[in-house]
Amino acid sequence: MKDRLTLSRRGAMMGAGMTTLMVSTNLGAAGSAAVQSSGEPAKPGEPGFVAVVPNLTDYLAGARTAEIPAAIRERARLHVLDTLASIVACHALEASQLGRKYARTMSGGGGSPIFAAEETASPIDAVFANAMTAHAAEINDFIPSAYVQPGPSIVSAGMELARSNARKGHDLVNAVVAGYELAGRIPKAIGTRNLWRAGLANHGVGPVFGTAAASAALLGLDQAQCDHMLAYCAQQASGSWQWMLDVRHIEKAFVFAGMGARNGMQAAVMASLGFTGVPESFDTEQAWFRWPAFSGEGADPARLIDGLGETFELSLAAMKRYPVGGPTQPAVRALLELQEEVDAQDVAAIKVEMPGSADTFRRANMPALNIPYLAAIIMLDGRLDFVDAQSLDRMVNDEAAKAFARKVEVVADATQDMGEGEDRTESARVTITLADGSKKSRYIAYVPGFPTHPMSKAEIETKARELIEPVLGSTKAARLIALCDGLDDLASVDPIVELMQFESPAETSA
Repeated sequence: MKDRLTLSRRGAMMGAGMTTLMVSTNLGAAGSAAVQSSGEPAKPGEPGFVAVVPNLTDYLAGARTAEIPAAIRERARLHVLDTLASIVACHALEASQLGRKYARTMSGGGGSPIFAAEETASPIDAVFANAMTAHAAEINDFIPSAYVQPGPSIVSAGMELARSNARKGHDLVNAVVAGYELAGRIPKAIGTRNLWRAGLANHGVGPVFGTAAASAALLGLDQAQCDHMLAYCAQQASGSWQWMLDVRHIEKAFVFAGMGARNGMQAAVMASLGFTGVPESFDTEQAWFRWPAFSGEGADPARLIDGLGETFELSLAAMKRYPVGGPTQPAVRALLELQEEVDAQDVAAIKVEMPGSADTFRRANMPALNIPYLAAIIMLDGRLDFVDAQSLDRMVNDEAAKAFARKVEVVADATQDMGEGEDRTESARVTITLADGSKKSRYIAYVPGFPTHPMSKAEIETKARELIEPVLGSTKAARLIALCDGLDDLASVDPIVELMQFESPAETSA
């Protein structure tokens, strides 16, 4: 089977609506050290209370020089590449253009590079724009167990602070590892269900702390400054679940990426300048991290520091092979395989069986979650086009695609559901009925990318090449991939930054 991901560009499109719904209930086991028999975390002064600030701030202050296993360093470099490739691929999308427009309006000419542009802005505004671009579509990484997409915010801030503070590539890799640690651990320590009940989207909360952690490493904050930084992260930890109603992928890009990049980097910079906050706020009763709303199901503050520096959230991070939501990936792969064997005009019906909330993906208003729409464009075009996978305009206005989509049935298959406590993965069975009554079927148990079946280095680099080449060409694509592969040995990130600054055709023609 040959993966086919054609990434043609047809200029800026109207609306880049997409989301990834995390449907797992595997929230992980609570650490017994910090949890009472009642199931609620122990409070300060009570037996079993675990103070997290000393270990956490010690880790953050030493993150830039910490010893990190070679395998984790390689994953960090690959996640940097995956995020930069996402920025290149998404440069013409609506959320990307708006992010750059905001940066130019607020502080154009500020000296910090705006990626996918030739201008500069203030550090905060440039990083905001770069993060918005990185998550302008559903192609960047995520941590399924924490329900966060850390790459856009962490890598955007990390690149800028490594550049502006003359840090080596090795320092950036260490900072990225630290960033993923907090982005993944914070939601799980609080309890993802507690965040949901409090109306806070972990997709926005985790990246604030993750970006701050990476920023702290590159700014060289000491333990006391990291403590103050955490207080300012808590003040800015936000994001409403109303992002699920956003079909244009603009508010979602803000919540998942732009906001976390801006707020997290800002918290670190404030601490570096002498701003003070509530000391040891993560161990103080009634402070944000210990707020009563976060003491319910799944809360375990000790998870924030258990194995910190020894076990790594990067090993739990996932990547998307195709520019669609995680649960739709197996159906997309099956459709790409089957379309090579059939003619669209001969298709009478398509049935997609999948685990979980199948109805969500049958009637989704967001193109890259709507399986009938994705099936239609794959069958009609003979490929999966990056822009069309995000195109609200085509989903709403292409009559041929709408007619074909009516042939597609999406149903839940309980036999594909995960058992309690099993690691999350995704699967799908796609059956095509032809006009003569014959059928062709394909079952996809998983698409490489989830932690249980990670993409290999070669697969990640292939994906990056497919995303970068249509925009920058093969020579620059190969150069960017090589620079990320050798990031640990770079004396400066400037060569990468130079490749990431390019004139956007969509804006040039405007």
